[in-house]
Amino acid sequence: MMETSFSRPDRKLSEIAYSYYQLTKPRIIPLLLMTTMAGMWLAADGIVDPWLVLVTLSGGTLAAASAQVLNCIYDRDIDYAMERTRDRPIPGGRISSRDALIFAIVLAALSFALLTVFVNLLAALLAMSGIAFYMAIYTHLLKRHTPQNIVIGGAAGAIPALVGWAAVRGDLGWIPWLLFAIVFLWTPPHFWALALMIRDDYAKVGIPMLPVVKGEVVTTKQIWIYTLILVPVTLLLVYPLGSLGIIYSIVAIALGAIFIQKAWQLKQAPSDRDLARSLFKYSILYMMLLCAGIGIDSLPISHQITSSFATNLLAYF
Repeated sequence: MMETSFSRPDRKLSEIAYSYYQLTKPRIIPLLLMTTMAGMWLAADGIVDPWLVLVTLSGGTLAAASAQVLNCIYDRDIDYAMERTRDRPIPGGRISSRDALIFAIVLAALSFALLTVFVNLLAALLAMSGIAFYMAIYTHLLKRHTPQNIVIGGAAGAIPALVGWAAVRGDLGWIPWLLFAIVFLWTPPHFWALALMIRDDYAKVGIPMLPVVKGEVVTTKQIWIYTLILVPVTLLLVYPLGSLGIIYSIVAIALGAIFIQKAWQLKQAPSDRDLARSLFKYSILYMMLLCAGIGIDSLPISHQITSSFATNLLAYF
């Protein structure tokens, strides 16, 4: 009897905790943290203080979680109408909007305090600006009113890269803004591929995503154009900025070639949702591996290996 009386409250508490966890859309956050780490690796030349990494990523996680909770509150009406999102905690009736708002405020406050105290004020303010931009500009002004919503709104997802750089250097310059631009340009192909997959859901609730307003042919053409712009922009970190070298170059070119190939295939078959799904999944892998390439190239041992290889190659000729 004692086991039964204790197991029920424990199970209920775990279900409540899981519902709050779901509000933060946890599958989105790791990718944001990877771009944060890319900014940190670049800023620190591959040698990052583990404590700084821990507090920066923790603060970034809290800020991203807060933004996603606020988004769930704002979009609860369309979440209820869309089959894909109907079971989320708020439309599913497991968490009230008021409690979710309190949760979001607490997360944002903890993020700001953590980053301000243990990192620096610039990183904290950038993290808060990410929340503000995501909610005020993308969710409120753009998402329900223009098919270019994700193009402009993509800036919110690119801010973590600035946070990572600012956490290490305490300032901003050309390199972090270029990293910001890479994430910014990557966002439309990534998100439009998803929009092609769930076009009917967006149409049902009146969200003017590009596939709904302009159709699949225009959308796949835009994906193709943005991909063609994105790939050479990733190489600007090598030349003219010179912040990365041969390892990153190989990674960026190889990944970019596959991205271009997939975007071209989708352009040739705009209504093929399997191709859209393939591009969407690859776009996630692309960004994670590109960030990993930045990290590996930034390491001092990588510099030593490439420098030694170049020296031996020159000596041979």
